[in-house]
Amino acid sequence: MSSSNAANRPISAIAWASNNSTCPAHFSMISATEDGAVANFTRGFGLKSGYFLCYSKDLSGGMVVSDVQVISEKEVIPHGYCYIPEFMESKSSVWKKKRVCVRIVPVDSVTTAVLDIRVTAKSKMMLPQYTCLGDILGYVLWCMKGSFLSPVPQAKPRSLSLDMRQLSLEATAPLPLRPNNQPSQTQHKVSRRRGALDHKETPEKVYDSSNIYGITAMDGVPFALHPKFENRAIEKVSMTALDNIRIKSLQDIENEYNYTFAIEEQAAMRPRS
Repeated sequence: MSSSNAANRPISAIAWASNNSTCPAHFSMISATEDGAVANFTRGFGLKSGYFLCYSKDLSGGMVVSDVQVISEKEVIPHGYCYIPEFMESKSSVWKKKRVCVRIVPVDSVTTAVLDIRVTAKSKMMLPQYTCLGDILGYVLWCMKGSFLSPVPQAKPRSLSLDMRQLSLEATAPLPLRPNNQPSQTQHKVSRRRGALDHKETPEKVYDSSNIYGITAMDGVPFALHPKFENRAIEKVSMTALDNIRIKSLQDIENEYNYTFAIEEQAAMRPRS
């Protein structure tokens, strides 16, 4: 993959790592700042051990980082965000007074995401096209957001053995690809009863009988009312009958069906023999 395509790929994960040995294989560690200093986050003066910021652009999991924030220990983590993981050595920890949290979403749900993250040692230094996230232990974090093209998975060609190819009775042209949720357009043979129904052209045709998916259990069954309901269907409803209809309110329904469960409470309080 070219460097231009790699730069436009979104970041899929951000984490802390003690050094190159603890940094995961698919992560890239930020070992130096943009102004040439060592990007080793230490918790105090004279401490040799520290940790580095690292990120990944591996999209095999189908997730991307849509936003990054730096919050203090007194702030509540925003909804939908999570703290970045820590790949640390034993007896090592990350400074908790300020923490980095990210929002991870599916790659197909967004069109813009975090494309790059950088670190500077001087707060006065500005990075064009980058957003300042905040400072941690004298370092300043920056991120760049932008649009990206989601990777299109390539279908792997299936290899057919010679025996499988010989199963074909005749050489037919391959059918074009179609979504799985659409029925096949291949004509299917149906019964004589179904074929006889297809020849009857009715203006009120409800089902498509061109394929087997249009056949239902009600095909050919005429619609008719029961004889005892035929006279009622012809009768006209008078307006006086409609005026007597009373629409109940929510309070009326609650009053009508109110039940105190007093009998059940008395039965539950009876001593068992």
